[in-house]
Amino acid sequence: MTKLIIQVPCYNEAESLPATLRDLPRQLPGVSTVEWLVIDDGSTDETARVAIANGVDHVVRHPSNLGLARAFATGLDQCVRLGADIVVNTDADNQYNALDIPRLITPILDGTADLVVGERPIASLRHFSFTKRLLQRAGSYVVRLASGTRVPDAPSGFRAMSRRTAMQLHVLSNHTYTLETIIQAGQRGLTVASVPIRVNPSVRPSRLISSTSGYVVKSALTILRIFLTYRPLLAFAAPGVAALLAGAALGARFLIYYAAGQGQGHIQSLILTAILLVSGGLLIVLGFLADLISVNRRLLERIDLQLHEMTSPVHRDG
Repeated sequence: MTKLIIQVPCYNEAESLPATLRDLPRQLPGVSTVEWLVIDDGSTDETARVAIANGVDHVVRHPSNLGLARAFATGLDQCVRLGADIVVNTDADNQYNALDIPRLITPILDGTADLVVGERPIASLRHFSFTKRLLQRAGSYVVRLASGTRVPDAPSGFRAMSRRTAMQLHVLSNHTYTLETIIQAGQRGLTVASVPIRVNPSVRPSRLISSTSGYVVKSALTILRIFLTYRPLLAFAAPGVAALLAGAALGARFLIYYAAGQGQGHIQSLILTAILLVSGGLLIVLGFLADLISVNRRLLERIDLQLHEMTSPVHRDG
C-alpha cells in the first residue's frame, strides 16, 4: 500500500480553496490511498470550515499567522505522522494544474528521485513581468550553484517528495521554503529532479512578493544562511585565504620598498598588511569552528531522522 497526502498551506484562502480542492485527485496510478491536508496558517476567514466542507481529510491550524515556510514545515511533519509515503505540496490559489500530479510523483514511485520540483513555463506566463522572470532565472541559477542540482524553476512550490525526504527537510527560514529545501536536499546528497508542469490562469497577485526589492533581499539572505549552514568551512575559509594572500602580497611589496630604503613612505601598506593577515587568520579559524558545529548538527539531524523512523507509522506493500 502506498499512501499519498496532498498538502495545501493556506492563509485566508476561503474564496479560492474550493476551486483548488475541486481539481485535486482522489485516485492516482501506483497509489492506493490519496488524502488531503490543509494547513490553516492563522486565517481570519472561514478557511478551515471551507476545507472541511469540501472534503479535506485533515486540517491543522496555527493559532496565528506564522508564514508560508512554517506552514509548509508543519504540513510535512503532519504528513509523516499520518503515515504518508509520498507528499505533494501545492498552493491554495490553484496556480498549479493538479492534472500534472501523476507526472510529478512518477520519479518518486520509480525510485529515481527523492524530491521532484515542477517546472513552470515561465517564458509563456503573461502575468510574469520581465523583472519577475529575470529574478526567477537569477534565483534558480544561484540555487543550482549552492545546491549542486539542476532545478530550472527553484521558486516553484509544486513539488513531490518521498517520506524519507520529508523527514530530512528542516525549514529554518520564516520567508519561503522553496529555495532552502532544494539547497538542503542537494547538500545532503538527495536526488532532486524536475518535470515540466502546466499552470492555471492567475486569480490574484502573489502574497509572498509584496515588494520586489524585499523579496530579493529575503531570498538572498535565505540562500546565504543555508549555504553557511551546510558549507561553513568554504564560506569562511575562502575569504580568509584571499585576505591572507592579499596581506602577504602587500607585505612583500613593503619589504621590497624597505630593502630599497623607501619603506618610510609606505607605512600604510604595513598597517593594511597586518589587518589583512589577522582578519584572514580569524576567518579561517571561524571556518573550522563552524565546520565542527556543522558536524554536530548533521549528527543531530541523523538522530532526528532515526527517531522519526522509529515513531512514525509506515505503510508497506501487502
